[in-house]
Amino acid sequence: MRNTSWKRERAWIEVNKKNLAHNVKILRDAMPKGCELMAVVKAEAYGHGAYAVSRHLNKLGVFAFAVATAEEGIKLRQGGVQGEILILGYTNVCRAYELKKYNLTQTIIDYDYARALNSQRVKVKVHVKIDTGMHRLGIGWREHERAVGVFSMKYLNVTGVFTHLSCSDSLEKRDISFTRLQIRRFYRCVGRLKSRGAVIPKVHLQSSYGLLNYPQLSCDYVRAGVALYGCLSSPGDKTLLKLDLRPVLSLKARVVLIREIKKGEAFGYGRNFIAQRDSRIAILSIGYGDGYPRNLSCSQGMAKIRGYQLPVIGNICMDQMAVDITDAEGILPGDTATLIGEGDLSASSVAEYGGSISNELLCRLGGRLPVVIRYS
Repeated sequence: MRNTSWKRERAWIEVNKKNLAHNVKILRDAMPKGCELMAVVKAEAYGHGAYAVSRHLNKLGVFAFAVATAEEGIKLRQGGVQGEILILGYTNVCRAYELKKYNLTQTIIDYDYARALNSQRVKVKVHVKIDTGMHRLGIGWREHERAVGVFSMKYLNVTGVFTHLSCSDSLEKRDISFTRLQIRRFYRCVGRLKSRGAVIPKVHLQSSYGLLNYPQLSCDYVRAGVALYGCLSSPGDKTLLKLDLRPVLSLKARVVLIREIKKGEAFGYGRNFIAQRDSRIAILSIGYGDGYPRNLSCSQGMAKIRGYQLPVIGNICMDQMAVDITDAEGILPGDTATLIGEGDLSASSVAEYGGSISNELLCRLGGRLPVVIRYS
């Protein structure tokens, strides 16, 4: 992603740094004393631009980050991002030297992986992941001896222990029960590690919803992703904490043409829109190639232009889409259309219209769209 001015672009992402700073403060205020914010900036910081977001977070005093891949971490380091950068996913052990060179922290995804990484004979910082019931990555919470064994490996410097709560976003009774079980398992495992002589560094188990629904947990980091960017995954999500989080990202595109079609004429691929009256249609220079979902075609999606909220018509194309402006006045080529923003066009609402969640929707925006930075 590149930073740019909106005046020259066909479509762009706007990142509001004032709202980002606001969200950092709100999240910190909600965290237990002594707990630090770990900003999750994988997938281009959920489409917001990982480099721009991370550098600004450094200025706000955030010095812990989480990424998905070594490449994401290296890019941040090469851009001058300071602090711990934790790789949450898999990295081939043959890249141990790169991990050391760029001062990246690798997640231990299981015991055999730890042994393979240690065998590279390169001193690497790691966080040990404990599987407390999600059954994706990590050493099993009952496998105390294996977990302790990682601490004794010569070339692995264990600087953290963590787990992932699989359903902390839900306040359903059975999900609360399972989340509490995961929490007990994690702290029990940490206790067993201590009793076997392991010096426990920083621990963390809360992501965004872990904080919003279990704010009382004692830990060293909160891994904030979607909440940092002012979103819930879905607009109907219920949370214990009701925080004043503000959306950081807006998605905008240019009106490039106005078309007039007669009643009975078809528009677009598949002729899925047949005009029921003489109609005016605005062509927007954005499509699914930019990450806007194709399943928001045919009135599933909306755009806001000059204060009018207007339906998407026909099939969204790779590089263009269209909205019906028949009942709107004053819309001209060159006007700006907002596709993701606030209210009914919040990321969580737009994602729900498309049958997804805001996390996925935002991550898809990381391809060819430039980033425009707003400071107010």
